[in-house]
Amino acid sequence: MKEVIYCADCFTNENFQITLKNGQVVSMAKVDSHDRKVLYMAPGLFDIQINGFLNTDFNSFPILENDFLKVIDQMSKQGVLSFLPTVITNSDSNMISLLENINELCLKNPVIQSYVAGIHLEGPFISPDSQARGAHDGAHVKAPDWELFTAFQKASGNRIKLVTLSPEWENSVEFIKKCVQDNVKVALGHTMATDEQIEEAVLAGASLSTHLGNGAPLFLSRNKNIIYDQLANDLLVPSLITDGFHLPVNFIKTVLKVKKNQIILVSDATMFAGMAPGVYNSHIGGKVRLDGKGRLSLYEHKELLAGSAASLLDCINFLLKQGLSTFEEAWEMASNIPYKLMYPERENTDLVLFGLADGEIVIHSAFKSGKRVYKKH
Repeated sequence: MKEVIYCADCFTNENFQITLKNGQVVSMAKVDSHDRKVLYMAPGLFDIQINGFLNTDFNSFPILENDFLKVIDQMSKQGVLSFLPTVITNSDSNMISLLENINELCLKNPVIQSYVAGIHLEGPFISPDSQARGAHDGAHVKAPDWELFTAFQKASGNRIKLVTLSPEWENSVEFIKKCVQDNVKVALGHTMATDEQIEEAVLAGASLSTHLGNGAPLFLSRNKNIIYDQLANDLLVPSLITDGFHLPVNFIKTVLKVKKNQIILVSDATMFAGMAPGVYNSHIGGKVRLDGKGRLSLYEHKELLAGSAASLLDCINFLLKQGLSTFEEAWEMASNIPYKLMYPERENTDLVLFGLADGEIVIHSAFKSGKRVYKKH
């Protein structure tokens, strides 16, 4: 069955005609103009930090194949066509089991493999300070250990592509250099490091800041602190959770002005993303509450967040609703910027078609390697 779709490039506004046959893109050509309803064409979104989604937790063993496929199906509806499952601080044996689990699913199922662009290891090499480690289990936090990381990497089938660590450990510089030599990106996060330690880490090859503004003490020095030190470093690309709960608008405005086109949007979604409002039990935060607005908090302490329940598309739309960026800028921060940073040698061949309704992006179709995997009805 043949189908023709007219759209405009999200970034250049050039007009295109896309021809499909049985849901597969067979041609894509520029056209002078068209008078159809405006759809925008853009590269697939790439979320480098997802802990889970739709009641599936990438940090609870075992992760079942059907559950992983449900996450992928939901991601496609949100325009996210590549992501990094994120494994956080746990016992060495549990982390190895989870990494083996994800690798085995990738090897078993080509659909899963096509979506999993790598694995993000967030811990256990983070700050032992309770103010910085957040929900991570302090009992398993430790200094960077190359022998242990090698065991993690072997368990993952060499899929670990990003490591979040704190450079406050004495052997951090040596560890970072080895990661970079092994083609693994290093992000700074959950840290109490000094400006000097941050500078040494960056010179060693660290290139990102994990969810800047979060995973940090509630109270900091007004003139010199861990957030300013990272924000002022021109070689660090920060990721931001712009779900409307993790960061205040003025902080987001500041980062957007300082870093401009060097920002990555992440969801940092937990298993509660995509679920109905209610009270749930979490292996990290215990009893948690998900309200009707999507805010996830501890049941006994509503003022404390228990993670994110937003998708990457939700984070984009928050920026649009607040007038913090254009849709072109927001989409770029959630697709091309993370993709080029993580995989400069690759081209993002995934495609999303979307429209605008009431100032928000609505996904119309998603194509994984040219094959349509979602169509809005």
